[in-house]
Amino acid sequence: MASVYDLKPRFQALLRPLVARLAAAGVTANQVTVAAVVLSILGGGLIAWRPFETWPLLLLPLILFLRMGLNAIDGMLAREFGQQSKLGAILNELGDVVSDAALYLPLAWVPFVWVPLIEGVVVLAVISEMTGVVAVQIGARRQYQGPMGKSDRALWFGALGLLLGVGVAPGDWINALLGVMLGLLVLTVVNRARAALKEIRAA
Repeated sequence: MASVYDLKPRFQALLRPLVARLAAAGVTANQVTVAAVVLSILGGGLIAWRPFETWPLLLLPLILFLRMGLNAIDGMLAREFGQQSKLGAILNELGDVVSDAALYLPLAWVPFVWVPLIEGVVVLAVISEMTGVVAVQIGARRQYQGPMGKSDRALWFGALGLLLGVGVAPGDWINALLGVMLGLLVLTVVNRARAALKEIRAA
């Protein structure tokens, strides 16, 4: 199914000159991965600190965009500049789920947000990423199918933060949006599991 992840090659092409400069400066993929996690923790901390104010939510789209950029950069540094490592693989996978939890769980304090819904989105996000990783254990490739992968979640939550940040009144529409995300996350888990099994059968 269609996913924002499909745009990754174009995004990487735009970042390639910057990545080359970072590699020449001695920046490592693992440093970039950790920076993305720290950025996410700081962003989530701002929302938790001021859940009734709009400016932390207005920062959410920017933080998510920067995080996506950092995620792309660390992968390119690893693959294209010989920095792949076992530690890097661990940091990359753990960093994604830690960043999701750090950025999205504080939204539970935003007015009108039903806490079980945001918790459910975060839990299913972790399960969807775990499903993608488990595919490797059964002999398939890491799975990234949507429709609610990491980049898609960033787009949806970024839009939510932007709407609330510019003054759109919070209300039941937030929970409706989170409910849709829950459904799409379930579909994402199913799609990734089915794709992995299909790949194994084809092999």
